[in-house]
Amino acid sequence: MLGRLVAEMRSFEEINHTADRAFRVTGRDMAALLKNAACAMQALEGVPPPAEASATREIEVEGVDRETLLVNWLNEILYLEQVDRLVCTDFQIYECKNHHVWGRVESECQRKHMVDRLTH
Repeated sequence: MLGRLVAEMRSFEEINHTADRAFRVTGRDMAALLKNAACAMQALEGVPPPAEASATREIEVEGVDRETLLVNWLNEILYLEQVDRLVCTDFQIYECKNHHVWGRVESECQRKHMVDRLTH
């Protein structure tokens, strides 16, 4: 258990970048790399995760290479957050091949958190 926790803590590190936020991410395979990258993006955004997930979305993206696949995966998650106003809380990869990934994102609507903050 402790080994798994340490491995998760080391799955990414923030690095200095002049224009934006940046991180270096690792994973035992491409599926783990995609999941860890999504978690790193969430952690660096500083949005506190809700206690329970309330919505499940499936994501399926393609890329011409593995780097493009990673960027498209993260862009799809950002789209859900910004357009659908969701806080993504958990990521599951069902299928990951060189140019294709299919997975699930657990999320909760941000409006609920805004209302909670305003009323308390």
